[in-house]
Amino acid sequence: MKRIFELLAVIMMAFALFSCDGKKNAEVEQEAPEAKVLQVDDALAKIDAMVGDTVEVEGVCMHLCRHSGRKMFLMGSDDTQILRVESVELGEPFKQECLEHVVYVKGIVREERIDEDYLNEWEKELAGMEQHGEGAEGCGAEKQSRQETANTPEARIADFRAKIAERQAKEGKAYLSFYHLDAVEYNVIDNE
Repeated sequence: MKRIFELLAVIMMAFALFSCDGKKNAEVEQEAPEAKVLQVDDALAKIDAMVGDTVEVEGVCMHLCRHSGRKMFLMGSDDTQILRVESVELGEPFKQECLEHVVYVKGIVREERIDEDYLNEWEKELAGMEQHGEGAEGCGAEKQSRQETANTPEARIADFRAKIAERQAKEGKAYLSFYHLDAVEYNVIDNE
């Protein structure tokens, strides 16, 4: 009889150990959900709430800056859904093999604000300022990502001022926000 109690005690202890271990594993799995890779459209839809966060995004690389290779533009469902990605955190330019392929990027969401002070400074430095892209009209992909329509620097400044005034009237914010990712890693997904 004593052996039966000992055997039952051993079985109950084994069962208790097995149950606790199973619970711990289930809890760990629940606490660490998998990171979700966002498509460009989804990232842009909620990007203002993710400033400072590290996110993962996939999109088609529609443009790489020719001069430095440090800016990449990922396109979503169409050419109005464009996310700029910079290689500041990487410390090196993006590889040309990214162009026209789906690219995975893990990066930190950054906000750039354009306000009246920014525009005044731009006007002061306009004569000596080195422009990114094709001359004074600027980079087409950069302008497309900001949904700009003006071509000359003066027209771009005037356009920004009009958009700032419109936003201030609607939202009470005297600036425009433009978002980009500072890449910490990236990979070409479909390099056939």
